[in-house]
Amino acid sequence: MLTPLDDSPWHQLPTTFDHVHTSDPRFFDRLWFAASDRVGRSTFQFTMGVYQNMNVVDGGVVFILNGQQHNLRVSRQLRPLYETACGPLHLEVIEPMKHLRLSIARGDHLRGELEWKADMAPQEEHQHFKRRSGRILEDYSRYDQVGSCHGWLEADGERVDVDSWWSCRDHSWGVRERVGIPEPVTGEGQVSGGGLFSFLFYSTETHGGHVQVARGLDGSRYLSATILRRPSGEVTFVGIDADITVSFVDDARPRRMRAASFELRSPTGSRTRIDVEAQGPAVAMPGLGYGGYDDGLGLGVWRGVTHLESEIWDVAHPAEVGYPDGSTGRPVHRIQPVKVVETGPDGVTSEGTGSLTFIAEGALEGITIR
Repeated sequence: MLTPLDDSPWHQLPTTFDHVHTSDPRFFDRLWFAASDRVGRSTFQFTMGVYQNMNVVDGGVVFILNGQQHNLRVSRQLRPLYETACGPLHLEVIEPMKHLRLSIARGDHLRGELEWKADMAPQEEHQHFKRRSGRILEDYSRYDQVGSCHGWLEADGERVDVDSWWSCRDHSWGVRERVGIPEPVTGEGQVSGGGLFSFLFYSTETHGGHVQVARGLDGSRYLSATILRRPSGEVTFVGIDADITVSFVDDARPRRMRAASFELRSPTGSRTRIDVEAQGPAVAMPGLGYGGYDDGLGLGVWRGVTHLESEIWDVAHPAEVGYPDGSTGRPVHRIQPVKVVETGPDGVTSEGTGSLTFIAEGALEGITIR
C-alpha cells in the first residue's frame, strides 16, 4: 500500500515504504529517550517502535517522581496509519538529529510536553550481527546522542517543570532477538541471554559519548566506545578494549549496580577512565515495555487494534521494586541515572551526568568486583 512516505525520492527497494527487505517478524525500528534532573530526584523515559512485519506500533513512558515509577504502555495496529503516534503518545522530528518533540496527551495519570535538543552529534555504533546454528539472531544498526530536555511533566496532578534536564537518546533498526515473537529453539544445549551488558551514555563539561560492552555466556563479544570533545564534536578517543570494576548494592540476584569504573584502551594504547555512581532511583524497564506489558511478552507483540495499560511502582529501594498487589521483585533490566567523573589520557578530570544500563548475570569474565 502507498503511504505518505512514498511521496519522496528516498526509496531503497523496488516496493512501497510499507515493506522492508526481510520477512523476519522481528524487524523493528525504535527510538528511545531518557532524561534526568541531574541530581537524581526525577527520571523520565519515552520510547516508540514500529514492527512492519508484525503490523504493530508500540510505545511507553516512565516518569519517576518521589520514589514512585509511573508507567504507561501502549500499542496499536500499524496499517493504514503511518504516523509516529500511538495512543496518547506522539513523536515529532522538528529538525533531524537536532530537535524532536515528545508529547503525552492527557491520560489517567501521566501527561506532558517535552522538547529534546541535541548537545552533541550522533555517534554510530559498530554494526550488531550475530548468528546461531545458521540463523541470524541479530543484524541491526544504532546511533546514540546526548542532549537536553525542556518542557513539563505531570503525574497524578503534580506538575514538574523540566528545565534543561540532562538527556540522551538512541535510534536502532533491523533484526533483533526477542522482539515480536518468542525465539525458536534451533539446537541442543542452546545458550541464550546472560552474561554482561553495559551501556553508558554520558557527558561532562568537556567531553561526552557512549560506552557499550557486551559479553555473552555463549562467548560472543561486542564493544563500541566513542568520546567526543565539547563543543567542537571532535572525536578524541575510540576504545577497543574495556576493563570494568563494579560494586553491587548487595549479594542478591539479579545484581544491582551501585558504582562502576570503565578503563578504556585506544588503538594507540592511551587510556581513559570513566567512574560512575548511582544517582537516585533506577528505571525498572519492564514498566516501559522492555520484557514487560501485562502479558509479559515484551515489545513488538500484536495486542489488537488499540491497547493501553498503566500502573505505579515503588522504586525508592535501590534494588527492590514494589508492585500494586503488595509483592516485590528485582527486575533484571534497570537503567540507572549516574554521576560521572571522566579522567582523560592527559590525567585531567571532568564531571557530569550519564545513564547506565548494567545487566550482570552468570559468570562475569573480565569483571572486577569491589
